[in-house]
Amino acid sequence: MSSVLRPRRLSFSDLYCCSAILCRSLAKNRVQPVSWIRQKFTRSRIPEWVFQPRPGDHEKYGGDPEQPHKFHLITRIRSGRRRPYWEKEMIECLGLEKRLDPVVHKNIPTVNAKLKVIKHLVSIKPLKLPHGIPTEEEMSDCYLNSHGELIIRRRLQPAEQKTIDSS
Repeated sequence: MSSVLRPRRLSFSDLYCCSAILCRSLAKNRVQPVSWIRQKFTRSRIPEWVFQPRPGDHEKYGGDPEQPHKFHLITRIRSGRRRPYWEKEMIECLGLEKRLDPVVHKNIPTVNAKLKVIKHLVSIKPLKLPHGIPTEEEMSDCYLNSHGELIIRRRLQPAEQKTIDSS
């Protein structure tokens, strides 16, 4: 009869011994069993100076630091594939699922903090309002042109007819 090797069942003391050896070796190397991969894909790897404003930005983009624009015109220009999960979440949160589809957001600190996370994937332009902010009635008559301006097509109102006295 041929001898078949059967795996030996480990006792509790064997398991305890193996886990103690593993913990000691991990403690020596100071490496956590799972968290080493997280070090490669955390936000802390991006240096802080990337998010700081540069002095020449206002001259370069034609902005005025004293009077900032009210709205951003945001367009996603790069793919979100093969990006970390937090960038994908920001793309979805800001409504930028479709590429090259412009989205308008307010220029407020909460939106700006979200845009800092994905600024390498989007194009951000100020929304120009040559006719001012449209009212509720004018919203249906507005369109965005290619220069980032919100144009209001004013509909012609019927002129008041004057009565002519024929005396």
